[in-house]
Amino acid sequence: MAKDLKRTTNVLGMMSGTSLDGLDLALCRFSPCWDGWEYDLVKADTIDYPPEWTEKLSRAHQMAGFDLMTLHREYGKLCGSMARDYLNDEDLNIHLIASHGHTVFHEPQKGITFQMGDGNEIAAATGIPVVWDFRSADLALGGQGAPLVPVGDLLLFGEYEYCLNLGGFSNVSFDQKGKRIAFDICPVNIVLNRLASELGEAYDNKGQIASTGKIHENLLDKLNKIAYYELPAPKSLGREWLEEHFNPILDKYPIPVNDKLRTVNEHIAIQLTRAVESTHCQKILVTGGGAFNIFLISLFQEKTNHQVIIPDDSLVRFKEAIVFAFLGLMRFNGRVNCFSSVTGASSDSSSGLISAP
Repeated sequence: MAKDLKRTTNVLGMMSGTSLDGLDLALCRFSPCWDGWEYDLVKADTIDYPPEWTEKLSRAHQMAGFDLMTLHREYGKLCGSMARDYLNDEDLNIHLIASHGHTVFHEPQKGITFQMGDGNEIAAATGIPVVWDFRSADLALGGQGAPLVPVGDLLLFGEYEYCLNLGGFSNVSFDQKGKRIAFDICPVNIVLNRLASELGEAYDNKGQIASTGKIHENLLDKLNKIAYYELPAPKSLGREWLEEHFNPILDKYPIPVNDKLRTVNEHIAIQLTRAVESTHCQKILVTGGGAFNIFLISLFQEKTNHQVIIPDDSLVRFKEAIVFAFLGLMRFNGRVNCFSSVTGASSDSSSGLISAP
């Protein structure tokens, strides 16, 4: 295992989100500096999944064990071929690949998490060392295995008081009394995209459909009273929680889809505001696909007293892939990449499996 953190290192970060819109690839150059780390995003893209893979990934959680493990290896081969093709035209020495994988199961209260995509297959396809399975070690230490991005938030984006990501689920990271605190807040795109699909749309572009709807006060009240929101951190969310606690409430109300979208957007804005409560005006870095939802961002800006900062499109889209590239670098060098103050584990850890080519 490499131990030299004094040199510039080129790392490819790979991330597959719950929206199933494709594989995010971020080729990053990391350099140590006097006060931490600097990064340069060399290039980044989202590679669309073939339609048959979108269907396979969407039903992976329903598969029998043998079929799931077969898909785990096949998906690793797919990610490996995508990475190999992506790096073919780069005149760079790529030192490492960090692959988050695609989350199939995440039930930390049962000690279960599974991110599909065998890193051994990626290493074999690319000839490059791969760090993968970032969450299991933290679960073994009694943690939630999530969120993992706070190490990157602190060391790469420390100029912001809050780092807020609006992906399938929203999560936030910030310092509190000298410790990094982070937790999942509420579902975002995983619900909004599902509602938009009922109208034949892949997503609600800029929140335009939601803006035409009306708030259903009873539905809003029921959503805001979900027990998870009252739990202290550390805490995290997954598809299983959504299907058991959130969707049944949403499905109970036979109201127009645009009214549901309007109500859920209001709910999200309320929960985001609660998560960053503070008496002082501070800077919030907002990334993830939800940052492009102009209507949602406007609702959030109306409710919070903080300065909401939407960065350039590349950082909005690829921050998580950048951070996982960084987490892979930390793991490869045996440095802490998972904070117990965030996950509730018994100790900090350097989490992730390393597969050599």
